[in-house]
Amino acid sequence: MYPLIKPILFKFDPENVHYFVTRNLKRFNRFPGGTALSKAIWDVTDPKLEREVFGLKFRNPVGLAAGFDKNAEMMGEMANLGFGFVEIGTVTPLPQPGNDKPRMFRLPADSALVNRMGFNNFGVDIAAERIAAFRRDPKNANKGLIIGGNIGKNKVTPNEDAVSDYIKCFDRLFDVVDYFVVNVSSPNTPGLRALQEKGPLMEILNTLQQRNNKNGVSRPILLKIAPDLTDSQLDDIVDIVQQTGIAGLIATNTTISRENLSSPSKLKEETGGLSGKPLTKRSTEVIAYLHKKSNGSFPIIGVGGIHSAEDAIEKLNAGASLVQLYTGFIYEGPGLIGRINKKLLNRD
Repeated sequence: MYPLIKPILFKFDPENVHYFVTRNLKRFNRFPGGTALSKAIWDVTDPKLEREVFGLKFRNPVGLAAGFDKNAEMMGEMANLGFGFVEIGTVTPLPQPGNDKPRMFRLPADSALVNRMGFNNFGVDIAAERIAAFRRDPKNANKGLIIGGNIGKNKVTPNEDAVSDYIKCFDRLFDVVDYFVVNVSSPNTPGLRALQEKGPLMEILNTLQQRNNKNGVSRPILLKIAPDLTDSQLDDIVDIVQQTGIAGLIATNTTISRENLSSPSKLKEETGGLSGKPLTKRSTEVIAYLHKKSNGSFPIIGVGGIHSAEDAIEKLNAGASLVQLYTGFIYEGPGLIGRINKKLLNRD
C-alpha cells in the first residue's frame, strides 16, 4: 500500500506531509477497530524478539528515532505499527518554534533527507504531561511501551549555561520516561556540537548522573553522537562513557557531510543535517569502532541509513544492541519495521 501513496506524498512539502500523515494516522487509530487493524497489518510480535538492554525489556529491538515525535503525540500509534520503543523529542525546557521554513528537504536520488528543524517543540512540560496521560489511560493497550526522552538546550541558552537546560528537562521527565538521551550532536542549534568536547560533555553527564536517583530509582542515560567525529574524538567518547558511568550511546545523529551525493547541487547545498542512505556505511563504521574500542562494555543503539532488514542486521552485527529508524521509515514505509523483525526471527 505504501509504495502506491508514497509518490503522491512526495509531491508535497515534507514537513507538511509529516503533519498530514500523523494527523490521519491518529484518526485511523481512533476509529473502532483501527488499533486492532493497524496491529494486524504491521505489528510482528514474538517472545524471541524481546531484548533486555540497560536493565529495560524491549518487546523488539526496532525503535523510532528522536525527531519524528517531537511532542509526544504519536507514541501509541507508533507502537501499533510495530515499533518496540519510541524516543520522543528533542525537547527543550521552553517551547521554541525552531528555524525558519522551509527546513526539511528530500533528496530522492540519494534516499535522504536534509533537515534544519532547530529543536522545534512545545517544551518539556507539554511532553511530560502527554507521556503521563499516555501511561494513565486505562484504554491504552501500549502502556508498557518503552519511551525514551531526548533532551536538549534552548537556542537562546548560551553554552556556558547549557547544563541548567539539561537538568530542567531531566528533572521534569524523570517520572515518565524509561531512559534519557543527551543530544549535543544536532547540527541545527548554533554552537551545540561544541558541547561534544570532553570538558563540557563531562560536566553535563556527571551533573545528570549525580541527580540520577529518585527514591531509589535511576534511569539509563545515553549520549547521542555525531557521525562526523574523528577516531580520536570517538576514543574520548569511550573514555567519557566509562568515566561518567552512563548507560551507553546512540550512534549516530545526522551528518554535515555532503560527499558522494547524486542529488542536484541546490539540494546538496541546503544547510542542515543529512540523514538516510548516505549515512548507512559511516554510522555502521562508528558503531563497530566504538564496540571494538570499548570491548563491548556498554550498549549502543544503532541509527543512520537503515532502509532494509539487511541494513539493520549489519548494525547489530557491528555491535549495536538495538536499532532506530527515521528516514528509512519515511522512504520505505511502516512495512520496514516488520521486515526487520521477521528477518531477525528467521536469523534466530
